[in-house]
Amino acid sequence: MVINTSAALLDAIVLAVVAREERGTYGYKITQDVRQVLELSESTLYPVLRRLQKDGCLTVRDEACNGRNRRYYEVTTAGRERLEKFRGEWDAYTSQINKLFRGEL
Repeated sequence: MVINTSAALLDAIVLAVVAREERGTYGYKITQDVRQVLELSESTLYPVLRRLQKDGCLTVRDEACNGRNRRYYEVTTAGRERLEKFRGEWDAYTSQINKLFRGEL
């Protein structure tokens, strides 16, 4: 089954993945982590990362890795606050959908 993922939900998923790493993580690893639960291409991920950075939810730093630069993304305080808001909304949303699926509404 394929369920479309909205931009807001994709933002929340990316923030959740990046927030797991105290010192941040890099784009390829984010893609691989998200792909464990849904299909995501790097061409979809990078605009999300740029949008979250522009919104002040992520900071970016470059670090040398095997002779190349690797860009690391780290969640800011504003990003953690947004993630907590997403989590609360997600819990309320899925609770209502589950009630509907079970015939409780």
